[in-house]
Amino acid sequence: MKTIIQTPKAPAPIGPYNQAILVDNTLFASGQIALDPKTMELVNRDIETETTQVMKNLSEVLKAAEMDFADVVKTTIFLYDMGDFATVNEVYGSYFDHKVAPARETVQVAALPKNVRVEISVIAIR
Repeated sequence: MKTIIQTPKAPAPIGPYNQAILVDNTLFASGQIALDPKTMELVNRDIETETTQVMKNLSEVLKAAEMDFADVVKTTIFLYDMGDFATVNEVYGSYFDHKVAPARETVQVAALPKNVRVEISVIAIR
């Protein structure tokens, strides 16, 4: 059974997708960018601020599914510039217990929605 997960505490989708889909005990969360969910304006003063907003948005989607970062088993990080990797990795890493951190890949892409510098998606299991 497929359940749509939506919360006003994370940005509304800007296209034909949902914030997340829960199938049985597995959550597939769409990629989040640094949009403020209240204003739908970008929070992108610098890459650290941008990544922090992305992680806050993901946290709210996880909470809406009654999960948290401890439930995340897989992440994908999309970067516009691999030169931002160290900073993104530091912010991202602060949300996980390193001993049980999820599997992950990080890829550089040619462009991201709204010209942001980072987008992150997650898969979580209860």
